[in-house]
Amino acid sequence: MSDSKKTPAPVELTVHQQSRTLEIAFDDGAVFLLPFELLRVYSPSAEVRGHGQGQEVLQTGQRDVRMTAIEPVGHYAVQPSFSDGHNSGIYSWTYLYGLGAQQEKLWQDYLQRLQAAGFAGDTGRDAPQGAAPAAGCGHQH
Repeated sequence: MSDSKKTPAPVELTVHQQSRTLEIAFDDGAVFLLPFELLRVYSPSAEVRGHGQGQEVLQTGQRDVRMTAIEPVGHYAVQPSFSDGHNSGIYSWTYLYGLGAQQEKLWQDYLQRLQAAGFAGDTGRDAPQGAAPAAGCGHQH
């Protein structure tokens, strides 16, 4: 990144299996609840993102995906494993913070892409339980 702003660092990560969310608290006071489904469909892996603009692969059937493991990658990221076998995404702190900060927009974009691709059965719903940012995140509505 070329800007001089320091990326907030996580101070706590908690996996909530019951609500299928990853709770992540950053040192700037932001706290996000990131649904496993959102993390899975926005995986930063080449398998999902492709190798360039317009090569993204729409992920479907992820409503009930679970996180089976999460491993640290150096001091800058984590690598979760999901119940569908996907485990190649490395989520940097900057990427996770961006997912949390833009969660509502990303969720709506995902639902619109599902609908446009003919997966209407997956779009007749709101964000997964726990998708709203936790209090104190600084998220503006």
